[in-house]
Amino acid sequence: MTNETTSQETTPRARLVAGKAKPRGRFPHITRAGDFLFVSGTSSRRPDNTIAGASADELGAVTLDIREQTRAVIENIRDILRSEGADLSNLVEISSFLVSMNDFRIYNEVYGEYFDETGPTRTTVAVHQLPHPHLLIEMKAVAYAPKQ
Repeated sequence: MTNETTSQETTPRARLVAGKAKPRGRFPHITRAGDFLFVSGTSSRRPDNTIAGASADELGAVTLDIREQTRAVIENIRDILRSEGADLSNLVEISSFLVSMNDFRIYNEVYGEYFDETGPTRTTVAVHQLPHPHLLIEMKAVAYAPKQ
């Protein structure tokens, strides 16, 4: 190996993932640093900026669904990881941010559909708000995914 090759392999590489909602700031969806993948805070936003788990009726009354939002967040993280050849099974840590701890029980049920006690470590905290008033949850994650 040359020094140039070694340097390229150890330099973190950050990027956006095609087909995912554009971040609302200047940051990447994912960064690879060696064998680790760092997924930025991810919500249930779709590429067209609509929000899974948020709807309004003809009078403008908004309904927010923590079950649907949690599922969409985890699936967005899965898609982002797949862009680097990884999957949810590669996760080693998840941090979850809930606007209300009243949503914890349902969020926890949905989380349990994807992970069990052999999965990633997890921290869940309540936050005052997220970048859009219809977002109930955001997650960030770390995965271990050695390069092939």
